[in-house]
Amino acid sequence: MLPGGNQAGPPGLAGSPVFLTLQMQEKSAKSALETILRGAVPITIRGIQLTSLVDFPGEVCTTIFLGGCNFRCPWCHNADLVLRTATLPEISPGEVLNLLIRRRSWVQAVCITGGEPSLTPGLEEFIRSLKSHGFKVKLDTNGTQPEVIARLLAGDLLDYVAMDVKAPPEKYDLLTGTRANLEAVKESIALIKNSRVAYEFRTTAVPSLLLEEDFLAIGQMLAGARHYVLQQFRPARTLLNPGLQELLLYPETTLKNIAVKLQPFFARVEVRS
Repeated sequence: MLPGGNQAGPPGLAGSPVFLTLQMQEKSAKSALETILRGAVPITIRGIQLTSLVDFPGEVCTTIFLGGCNFRCPWCHNADLVLRTATLPEISPGEVLNLLIRRRSWVQAVCITGGEPSLTPGLEEFIRSLKSHGFKVKLDTNGTQPEVIARLLAGDLLDYVAMDVKAPPEKYDLLTGTRANLEAVKESIALIKNSRVAYEFRTTAVPSLLLEEDFLAIGQMLAGARHYVLQQFRPARTLLNPGLQELLLYPETTLKNIAVKLQPFFARVEVRS
């Protein structure tokens, strides 16, 4: 129903394509909400940050955390989400969606992160529900599930993708603590590079684990991408490997010098503190 209670719409508009489109969008949003509220979307949310100014470039967003990950990156800040998911509270998607709708007048964007969100059953349905209510959606991913990324891109369900590229190929297993599927990672890189959505590839500059030549090798791996972010490592008590708290950070001047050398590979290179 449109505002004012005129179910039929303004005179002369009810049969028009514009009004029919509005009715379909309203019906789709209502259907998506009802599906979530009755528990038909099998997704479990493990955390939420109501307002973030940094997680979605150019947007004020709410950040939603999903549990579980197939990597064991030692510098990961979310050890509980990766290793102890079951110890974290479960937040129902219906509760989250209702909260987002109530706050929609000042927050119109959502960042979905983890863990690794693409491993979560029900992710696509949940994003559809967000999109049906007019929210912009950013996905953080490690790129190991290209089939999920392909479906989300094909369905026009993403407004921004941030893919973490952990290392040059020869160091991927070392830095992810697993036997990484590099072909899947490369497939995701190609999908994102060739998409029309805004995106970034990013690498966390962990001292002693990644050297200057490693970043240049990553540049060659991603050559032609629009946007690459060299991200400063941040020590924290919640790291997967607490011993990394003692590492001395790369000086900002060093990261800026590396960024200059990476510029031939990308349309834009950014250093993020």
